[in-house]
Amino acid sequence: MEQVPSAGRLVQITVTEGYDLKGFKGDTPVTFIRAEFNQVVLGDSAKITVSPEGSAKYNFTSSFEFNPEGGITLDDLAHKPVFLTVTEVLPKEKKQKEEKTLILGQAVVDLLPLLEGQSSFQTTVPLHPVQGSPLETARSSAKQCRLEVKVLVAEPLLTTAQISGGNLLKVTLEAAYSVPESFILTGPGQNYMVGLQVPSLGEKDYPILFKNGTLKLGGEREPVPRPKKWPIANILAPGANNIPDAFIVGGPYEEEEGELNHPEDSEFRNQAECIKKRIIWDLESRCYLDPSAVVSFQKRIADCRLWPVEITRVPLVTVPKGKAGKTEKTDEEGQLSFHGVAYVNMVPLLYPGVKRIRGAFHVYPYLDSVVHEKTKCLLSLFRDIGHHLIHNNKIGGINSLLSKQAVSKNLKEDKLVKEKDIDGRPRPGDVQAPSIKSQSSDTPLEGEPPLSHNPEGQQYVEAGTYVVLEIQLDKALVPKRMPEELARRVKEMIPPRPPLTRRTGGAQKAVSDYHIQIKNISRAILDEYYRMFGKQVAKLESDMDSETLEEQKCQLSYELNFSGKYFAFKEQLKHAVVKIVRDKYLKTTSFESQEELQTFISELYVFLVDQMHVALNQTMPDDVQGTVATIYTSSEQLQLFAFEAEVNENFEMAAAYYKERLVREPQNLDHWLDYGAFCLLTEDNIKAQECFRKALSLNQSHIHSLLLCGVLAVLLENYEQAEIFFEDATCLEPTNVVAWTLLGLYYEIQNNDIRMEMAFHEASKQLQAWMLQAQVTKQKSTGVVEDTEERGKRESSLDPWGITNGSATAIKVEAPAGPGAALSILDKFLEESSKLQSDSQEPILTTQTWDPSISQKPSNTFIKEIPTKKEASKCQDSSALLHPGLHYGVSQTTTIFMETIRFLMKVKAVQNPNVWGLKGHLYFLSGNHSEAKACYERTISFVVDASEMHFIFLRLGLIYLEEKEYEKAKKTYMQACKRSPSCLTWLGLGIACYRLEELTEAEDALSEANALNNYNAEVWAYLALVCLKVGRQLEAEQAYKYMIKLKLKDEALLAEIHTLQETVGFGNPSF
Repeated sequence: MEQVPSAGRLVQITVTEGYDLKGFKGDTPVTFIRAEFNQVVLGDSAKITVSPEGSAKYNFTSSFEFNPEGGITLDDLAHKPVFLTVTEVLPKEKKQKEEKTLILGQAVVDLLPLLEGQSSFQTTVPLHPVQGSPLETARSSAKQCRLEVKVLVAEPLLTTAQISGGNLLKVTLEAAYSVPESFILTGPGQNYMVGLQVPSLGEKDYPILFKNGTLKLGGEREPVPRPKKWPIANILAPGANNIPDAFIVGGPYEEEEGELNHPEDSEFRNQAECIKKRIIWDLESRCYLDPSAVVSFQKRIADCRLWPVEITRVPLVTVPKGKAGKTEKTDEEGQLSFHGVAYVNMVPLLYPGVKRIRGAFHVYPYLDSVVHEKTKCLLSLFRDIGHHLIHNNKIGGINSLLSKQAVSKNLKEDKLVKEKDIDGRPRPGDVQAPSIKSQSSDTPLEGEPPLSHNPEGQQYVEAGTYVVLEIQLDKALVPKRMPEELARRVKEMIPPRPPLTRRTGGAQKAVSDYHIQIKNISRAILDEYYRMFGKQVAKLESDMDSETLEEQKCQLSYELNFSGKYFAFKEQLKHAVVKIVRDKYLKTTSFESQEELQTFISELYVFLVDQMHVALNQTMPDDVQGTVATIYTSSEQLQLFAFEAEVNENFEMAAAYYKERLVREPQNLDHWLDYGAFCLLTEDNIKAQECFRKALSLNQSHIHSLLLCGVLAVLLENYEQAEIFFEDATCLEPTNVVAWTLLGLYYEIQNNDIRMEMAFHEASKQLQAWMLQAQVTKQKSTGVVEDTEERGKRESSLDPWGITNGSATAIKVEAPAGPGAALSILDKFLEESSKLQSDSQEPILTTQTWDPSISQKPSNTFIKEIPTKKEASKCQDSSALLHPGLHYGVSQTTTIFMETIRFLMKVKAVQNPNVWGLKGHLYFLSGNHSEAKACYERTISFVVDASEMHFIFLRLGLIYLEEKEYEKAKKTYMQACKRSPSCLTWLGLGIACYRLEELTEAEDALSEANALNNYNAEVWAYLALVCLKVGRQLEAEQAYKYMIKLKLKDEALLAEIHTLQETVGFGNPSF
């Protein structure tokens, strides 16, 4: 690694000019500038007289030596500015030996650009007035006093390796809220300090200390935004304390990364930050991390996760003047009190692209055993290391820290504590602040120390004290892939395919062009005929005989030949005929014989004449015969038919419908996604991957396609591609809950716990934001404001893509402790139900876990009970739906689903038609048709329809047919035909009408079913029955023939047909 040379380098600070200056005496005061850095005076400028306009040309240069091996280091440049103090020299009075000076103001120059690789920079800094300075009045005007400053070094202070591999850490301590009541404003002064350690040079730790916190009473919230302050004492001008362009902006609690960021904590935090006592720092400290320190910092976060941030109170002791020798003794007697620690979860800094964390963290009593267990830290910053900080002077001088004597005393006491058996528990009367949780989990921090070990520190817990701090890096520890890079990688894996353009050539195009030329020529001939004989035709009208027409024809031919128009028409038609010869007949070479040429010319002539008649008939539509009407099925109908086939396990027919949709609209990516999902259902992963990639090639920003491509990549073990797909989806749509969830599941497969935690945390955060937004939107739409007790209710009607399912009524679940409370209620309910089931010897799957998406799309979850084995029988007709029990065995999974439905009923979802529909499906699948009938009837009685009424009508109609309630079956199927007609709805209607002896209506319904799907054996069977009843022998035999060809599997129906055939004496050609 490239190292910085050991020789020191000069950093030059030049003040070129001052503007809008004003003095105590007169408009042209005499002033000079004093430069200070690191509590060392760098020099004074010459005394310059300010012009009447308020400007002064100082051209004053001062410098200090930068030496990383000793003296001023990169850390000093990071958090210590250069102070420029402007002082006025008053004129001497009589009998005055020395000149009097008065300080006008102070300016601050931040040297941070030097740590960004710059070797020089120029800036204009404001001159902050001291109290009583005449510059205070000038500041109220439009112009503010300022200094022009240049900073220069001979060469950059950082090498290329340090610029690329180093980092800058900024830690901002805002405040400690809800401090113990024993903290009072009166009495001896106290120094409230907070500190932590970070690696700075390799493994060497750098202490960051915030001191001199201000204890304030409650009453109002701290204003935001408010400026951050330098962690340096003895700054003369109040305005110079503020770091330029650095502010504390706050933000919603839910967006913080700390502990008290749950909705149930908001009330406590509002009280603490408005009413209760607090200690205010508002300090920002910086630390430069060299490349080795960055690696150490990253490794330590991964190993320890939690970072100790200590807080303590040290009494301030005033030392009388002239007794400097007693200062050390006074410091030796200092005592640490109220020693506490906050555990900051630093893991989010290892998330890709994360450079900042901010949050509130609870303060616990400091105990070595607990701190070591949680953070693996052996030494205390204040107790064990504090006495070294005065000597290295990295925190600007620390007053009243413990000396070696106090340290050794505390170490002995702590040693005695460690030797004891630490097995105490908190007193039952102790009250803690709500939701004391670790950020990485929702469980409270374990192993809190007993009260007797640190009674003062325990007061933090009793008061619910927490600190609010921010940790920010200049560059993310783990770089995040840029959206452009992810898009490029996706484009490399799946090149975009532009929409297919229609071919300009081809046989169809050639014939079409021929038709166009024929129409154009015919119009031109008609125009010529009208010009020549228009008046004659108008006079004769219908009295025109054949001789007159023949004469007009000869005159028209002569005129066309004489004028050259005939030749022009041939030339106009020539190109179209040549294209027909080349594109339709594929004749591009010379003929081998004259006979072959004559044969082709004859064939071509016949074709051209026929096509000429077609073109002329198109210009005269009255002469065209009417075409036979065909039934056109829309894309939505094809999708419904395919879904019906899936439910019936007729996968071959379903695939045919899906392919038909693709042939009609190959550029519709939704069709590709539907077919890909079907291929996943049939376990054809390779074909599913092709479909999803085709959809993604049509639109590379389509979230659903990206996610499905990622899922298939995981299934096919292409993990690198899967990560690209999932990351690109989260970049394109950062609020997508499913995208973050799938990314978290991917990282869980990869055993990447940190990134898994990051993805799941973001998914939970986005889900809570969506739920809150949905609640607000609902309140605005209904105009009803929920009571406080109802604020815990949440909507749970998300579809699989994380958006609302508009057709389903939202299910409200009481969740007083957040969204996860409903699941805990469900777990308890299922546990109780399992005990009841065991008593009644009813099987239940205890290994099944509750899936929150069950209530999202009931039709896909409960209707499609597809076996996992490919050897399952594939039915070729509708008997799977119209004859239950043939393909739907009683599954044990229906038991756990039924318990889920009962739970939904218990949590006030009785008025939701989807719940009743799901319950009916479960009863239907388990063979309990009487209960299913009651549930279906309850479903259709609602004013609001369930999300999938189609199958509810189909199955309810089937139950009516089984129970021979044909009138009800007829009405039910008619409703289904009006809403979503399909082969099965018309078939059910036809069966009901046939059983009611309404043969004409039955034939019409069965004909509609046959038109929609003429491969259904049961439709042909009932058509055969109708034809046998009405005595149409030929049609009965044809219907029976197709029924046998399609292999009807309903033996009872087949026997009924044979019986009727024997009765009427026809219908079976075999006898």
